[in-house]
Amino acid sequence: MPLPDILAPGLRVVIVGTIAARHRRERDHYYAGVGNAFWVLLHESGLTPRVLTPEQDEQLPSFGIGLTDLVWTPSGEPDLAGLDAKLTSAAPEAVAFVSKTAATSYARAAGARLPRGYGELSWTAAGRPAFVLPGPSGANNGMPLPLRIAMWRDLADFLEVL
Repeated sequence: MPLPDILAPGLRVVIVGTIAARHRRERDHYYAGVGNAFWVLLHESGLTPRVLTPEQDEQLPSFGIGLTDLVWTPSGEPDLAGLDAKLTSAAPEAVAFVSKTAATSYARAAGARLPRGYGELSWTAAGRPAFVLPGPSGANNGMPLPLRIAMWRDLADFLEVL
């Protein structure tokens, strides 16, 4: 069972992840894994005024940020219709995929061009401008933290010009 979405009207951005729901559910909060830099990246990018903890994930809408995950169908495909419905309902200014894996999964399901790098995408997600970020996990991302921070700052800049 996936974690409940953290969504509200008037968000600046909804961040979409892909982590297996069973692993997230064991932790009860988004991005709570050991070595996960998500909360540091949010702060260092300027998206939050302080470093939050995973237990404070429900506070994110007050900073204009929502969280959800791609949910997988029994056939192993992302539930694109379900995600698009959530995004349409929340109507954020933009959607940010928290890894190339997440963006690629969405693109394949939507018939869109696969992302080649990080940053603004050439397609929209549920009609919203889309962006891809480097993943925050220390376990699967060999990219140095300062470089990831710079790319997350690009998202903050992207949101400023929307």
